[in-house]
Amino acid sequence: MAQLLMPGSVVAMTDQAADRLLKLDSGDAALLYLHLLRWGTPDGLRWPEDRKQRALDQLKEHGLAPAALSAAPAAPAVPAEAPPPEYGAEDITAALSDPASTFPALADEVERRLGKKLTANDLKILYTLYDHLALPTEVIFLLVNWCVEEMERKYGPGRKPFLSQIRREGFVWARKGIDTVEAAERYLQTLVRLRGRGAEVLRLLDIPPRPLVEREKNYIAAWDQMGFDDEALRAAYERTVMKKQSMDWSYMNGILRRWHEKGLHTLAAIQAGDRDPRPVQAAAPSSPAAASREAEQAREDMERMRRLMEQMKQREG
Repeated sequence: MAQLLMPGSVVAMTDQAADRLLKLDSGDAALLYLHLLRWGTPDGLRWPEDRKQRALDQLKEHGLAPAALSAAPAAPAVPAEAPPPEYGAEDITAALSDPASTFPALADEVERRLGKKLTANDLKILYTLYDHLALPTEVIFLLVNWCVEEMERKYGPGRKPFLSQIRREGFVWARKGIDTVEAAERYLQTLVRLRGRGAEVLRLLDIPPRPLVEREKNYIAAWDQMGFDDEALRAAYERTVMKKQSMDWSYMNGILRRWHEKGLHTLAAIQAGDRDPRPVQAAAPSSPAAASREAEQAREDMERMRRLMEQMKQREG
């Protein structure tokens, strides 16, 4: 005979939670709630991602799941990076006096670009990029030049980055596998284009012009890579505000991620619910004039960097 209570441990819920689930009238939401009570995470529930997300959104809306909980599977743990060695003064002296090394020429060029004499600690940081990360000299110079131009763009002419800031960006490049001049140039072209794209997205989201924080930059870069047009971003924003009563980057990203999984990247495709027939590509700038300005800026930046690299090679020779 069937039993109401099976042998084993008990998973309990409050009567208030039961009442909310009954009022919600959603089998998926009820099943997901039981799974959360049993395991504490959506992981392990063998549902399609969009089905799991819809059920989780319902639970969140009725206060039955934490707002920070995600339906996406937990990312695998990233192995810890090996810490850089503690370089001593003798290491730097040996590197600067080595006639076969390009480090002396690099140090000279970095001093010239930053407009100051590098301290002992500055040289250790620069040598970390050169030796520990094993970035080519030309790539390091592109990195330094980019950091200088970004600092001056944000804070005005004459403002220079600290070597610690350059080091932090250098580790980002290394994690992304940017270890050739060609890869660095492609990456910088993307950064220049996204710089203009960020301002456009802020306008779409009714946010006054301001510098983006790193998390916002990452969201915008991901949406651009997915291939959403401006109307699709605006639709996701409006849906976010209707649901959350204010802009919520994480919630909007969830909407766009689900649309991307369904192949919906234009407003027409989203409204029709059909798969977007066009190939996924980076979102185009909002106007031809804006595209022309960004392309011209990218060309000027890259040409300036090439000239500086050529000068450095001539000095090495």
